[in-house]
Amino acid sequence: MKRLILETPRLELREMNLADMAALSSMLQDERVMYAYNGAFDDEETRAWMEKQLRRYREFGFGLWGMFLKDTDEMIGQCGITMQEYRAAQVPEIGYLLAYGHWHNGYATEAAAACREYGFDALHFDALYSIIRDTNVASQRVALRNGMRWVDTVAKHYRGTEMPHRVFRVRR
Repeated sequence: MKRLILETPRLELREMNLADMAALSSMLQDERVMYAYNGAFDDEETRAWMEKQLRRYREFGFGLWGMFLKDTDEMIGQCGITMQEYRAAQVPEIGYLLAYGHWHNGYATEAAAACREYGFDALHFDALYSIIRDTNVASQRVALRNGMRWVDTVAKHYRGTEMPHRVFRVRR
């Protein structure tokens, strides 16, 4: 049984487990979904991604959770809070990733807003961030709808490429 973390009108955010690998793989191995990560993942990168989330659940009690439709129980994405490096510090970041067939339905905004409230109310963070690749305009719009403001630009080195990222923040 997956541990339920958050519920919204249309979604459940639950801890993932290895039974979710097929759904996770279909997202992480889709070029359209992974354009902001410089391309789709292979099987090894997908396994490492899942292992990282499971480790985050154990170490922090939070991470990227599976995003499931309430009416079908289909896993359509991930959303959650992870600790990310920003300006030599670790900050809590709201991240989201959605299967291509579920874009433009407001799911990322709905899940991100629930994570914002959870981050403030349950985890007692004073500020939450979203660090988003400069070319990922759709995710930047989700951050803005989540009450965040663009506060900085940083470069992240990922998969052999230096990538500009915009830093968004919301305070309690």
